[in-house]
Amino acid sequence: MEELASELLKELNCDTAFSIKFPAGLPLIGGVQLDIAESVVITWVVMAVILILSIILTSNLKVHNVSRRQLVAETIVTKLEGIVTGMIGEEGKRYVPYLVSVLLYLGISNIIGLFGMKPPTKDLNVTAALALMSIILVEAAGIRKKGVGGWIKSFTEPIAIVTPINILEVFIKPLSLCMRLFGNVLGAFVIMELLKLLVPVALPVPFSFYFDIFDGLIQAYVFVFLTSMYIKEAIE
Repeated sequence: MEELASELLKELNCDTAFSIKFPAGLPLIGGVQLDIAESVVITWVVMAVILILSIILTSNLKVHNVSRRQLVAETIVTKLEGIVTGMIGEEGKRYVPYLVSVLLYLGISNIIGLFGMKPPTKDLNVTAALALMSIILVEAAGIRKKGVGGWIKSFTEPIAIVTPINILEVFIKPLSLCMRLFGNVLGAFVIMELLKLLVPVALPVPFSFYFDIFDGLIQAYVFVFLTSMYIKEAIE
């Protein structure tokens, strides 16, 4: 159990990958040291993977006699957009590209541990930033649809007495998104470590398939689903 506790603390700790120190002569930032976290570097890796795949799959696009590569690209885009559009509805279609991007990022981030890298979603700062971005988008969508006056008035619905609760929801929603994603990703790691300690080496393999792949993709889906639901509520 001490070994498990040590591994858990290691996973919770966000290491610094490298540091950048600005020369002392620069205005404002002179002498400042910028620490780049491991989760940021792995996020860059995820972004690079998505960018490279996008370039490969979308090169030499044609209208007629399309290649298999183009068919794969079109299928992926169509399926992902269909999934997200089904969540948010046609009225929120303008937000589909952002939500698909988040779905791709979280999906790859949650399974990148299979390649020996620590998923960036194990860093609470990453999940908090994603949740904050999503809620800002939700509130911006509400303002765009209803106007500032209508958005403020929506906090008094269905009756004025619930206004404090509706205002509190603005802060509860990102906290819920953040902790749900972080907790599930970390919980999957704890369960896998316990299984490795308690059962033979071969037995955890199917569980690894579930927690490292299936559960990671499910958590990406749930995060995007909840964000879509909040946007849908905001623009109704």
